[in-house]
Amino acid sequence: MPHIGVSRALGLLFAFGLLTTLVWAQPQEKPASATEQDKSSPHKPAAGASAPSEYVGAEVCKTCHDDIYNAWEKSPHWKTTLDTKGGPSHQGCESCHGPGSAHVAGGGDVTKIFVFKDHSTKDIDARCLTCHAGGTEHMNAINSVHSKNDVSCVSCHSPHHAETKEFLLVKAQPQLCYSCHLAKRAEFDMPFHHRVNEGLIQCTDCHNPHGTVRPHQVRTSSTQDAVCFTCHTDKQGPFVFEHQPVKVDGCQSCHLVHGGPNPHMLKLSNINLLCLQCHTTSSFSGAPGAPSFHNQASLFQSCVLCHSAIHGSNFDPTFFK
Repeated sequence: MPHIGVSRALGLLFAFGLLTTLVWAQPQEKPASATEQDKSSPHKPAAGASAPSEYVGAEVCKTCHDDIYNAWEKSPHWKTTLDTKGGPSHQGCESCHGPGSAHVAGGGDVTKIFVFKDHSTKDIDARCLTCHAGGTEHMNAINSVHSKNDVSCVSCHSPHHAETKEFLLVKAQPQLCYSCHLAKRAEFDMPFHHRVNEGLIQCTDCHNPHGTVRPHQVRTSSTQDAVCFTCHTDKQGPFVFEHQPVKVDGCQSCHLVHGGPNPHMLKLSNINLLCLQCHTTSSFSGAPGAPSFHNQASLFQSCVLCHSAIHGSNFDPTFFK
């Protein structure tokens, strides 16, 4: 019995030694460094974000940029950048230019802060759209014609030195649009034109400068039809008998949209010549040709003398009144 007890004791001692060896042979986890602990901490700002301590506040900016601050203080941005819920990144100058502590510490080093004139159109638009991306006005801004031609937000808008209180434009319309669209300025100087120069309407009434899905950044009416029907509601219909060009090609099939030398801004001075572009036997439009008894030399040169409901009719398929 004593011999059996000694053997059992030796076996238990051997098993304990083997177990200890296996435990110490396992790779030990290194304690997380302070940097790694910061990365995993839920209180650490996300990648790309700036800590609240990096923001100095608009009053500090004012000490060097007094004239800019005073202009900004009178603008709509001054009210919208007092967001107390969004934290320092949504307040004051730094809501647009980014945290300013490094800029201040560097003695005004412009490379330590976002200066709009030193960045690309893509970067500028992206920064503005962090706040202005909502609503239908800016929903297609990234794909707009202006953006694709390197016309950034600050090409038309000035947060600090705007000439207009509304929309913070660098110039009032239409002079702002004429800065680039010189040919359109000549069209609005024609004898018959939309009254843009007179201030009755503005370029942005018909065009969305921030982009649309239609060509030339043209807006649509409230019913998603041509923007012309916003004012010319009597031409919209629906009609029992539609004039196909109105629905297929739009108003510009017969009219110049900005201005021209002919009454009603028609493309041609002789109305019959305009109509005969479609209403001939050789036309591929499918429109019926003019009857043989219509003397195009004189009497029937103005088709709308008889076909007065030319935009559409509820009573006659030939658009008689």
